[in-house]
Amino acid sequence: MVALLITLHVVVCLFLIGVVLLQQGKSADIANAFGGQGSQTAFGPRGAANLLTRLTTWSAVIFMLTSISLTIILTRTTSSNGSVLSHMTQSQGKK
Repeated sequence: MVALLITLHVVVCLFLIGVVLLQQGKSADIANAFGGQGSQTAFGPRGAANLLTRLTTWSAVIFMLTSISLTIILTRTTSSNGSVLSHMTQSQGKK
């Protein structure tokens, strides 16, 4: 189960990176900023979300869900009998 979640997490992470890099930024019309109006306004109404925006949203949701579920699963499976420092021996702490 953990291996499947880690694999899904890595695939979604790589997909999310690719989708974000493919999107056109809001400042893509920088040439029009000097003297002309851009096709995208900073605070104006936004049109319907295109396919890349929806893919980004859903991959981000899946990324967050796999992150949370991996955290929950791995904290339940590992024995946490205290903090990391409580497992150190006295000889390692003293010099």
